[in-house]
Amino acid sequence: MKAPPRLFVEDALCADQKLILDREASHYVQNVMRRRVGDALRLFNGRDGEWLAHIESAERKTAQLRVTSQSRPMVGVPDLFLLFAPVKKARSEFIIEKATELGARTVQPVITMRTIAKPLRDERMALISREAAEQTERLDLPTILPHAPLENVLKDWDENRLLFFCDEEGAGAGENKESQVSPLRQCLQDLKREAPDVLAKSAILIGPEGGFAPQERDALRQLRGVRAVTLGPRILRADTAAVAAMSVWQSVCGDW
Repeated sequence: MKAPPRLFVEDALCADQKLILDREASHYVQNVMRRRVGDALRLFNGRDGEWLAHIESAERKTAQLRVTSQSRPMVGVPDLFLLFAPVKKARSEFIIEKATELGARTVQPVITMRTIAKPLRDERMALISREAAEQTERLDLPTILPHAPLENVLKDWDENRLLFFCDEEGAGAGENKESQVSPLRQCLQDLKREAPDVLAKSAILIGPEGGFAPQERDALRQLRGVRAVTLGPRILRADTAAVAAMSVWQSVCGDW
């Protein structure tokens, strides 16, 4: 039997609770999901796990649900941040969607010196991530931070969070281990073997279509806990690089 569709709600969830859906959510349930009175839904809010509910009444502008039982306890995602420079609208939307699907806990759009594209609106990013979570069985939503200059983000960077800087030029290998460039998978496997605890808090940084400016690359290499990595011999588009890097991280040290 096909599982009931899922819906994200802001309300707290518990047994025998009544929920009143607003006009937008009611329209989605009745006209997009095509649910009717008596039909089941699965609800989640990012805090209380997933709960089964049934539609008790439905009108044009609202619907009432009754929560019955918990179908899954709350389980979070690994502590992985994705930082990316905005690219064209459709590709930025793709990055937000895939970051949600791939289990990023936090997403941070950063404005670099070579960023040309305008950032997505906060409301648009929230909608994309919510829909992706509903469709992929995720129990929470990623935290999507407002866009900020890369310089400011690095200035306030938590040194306990390891930052994997995807260096598309693959240059700059030197005597300092933290400045050397190596394939991301190899870097992760080495760290997992030598110091697995440092991977508990990780971040991936993807640059703009034109790459990072030399000043930005130098600033990154001066930060403690930064690892410059490559994603192979080919130059990847920003959206492809984001998916590839998150997939590699999840396969080596995430919840895959």
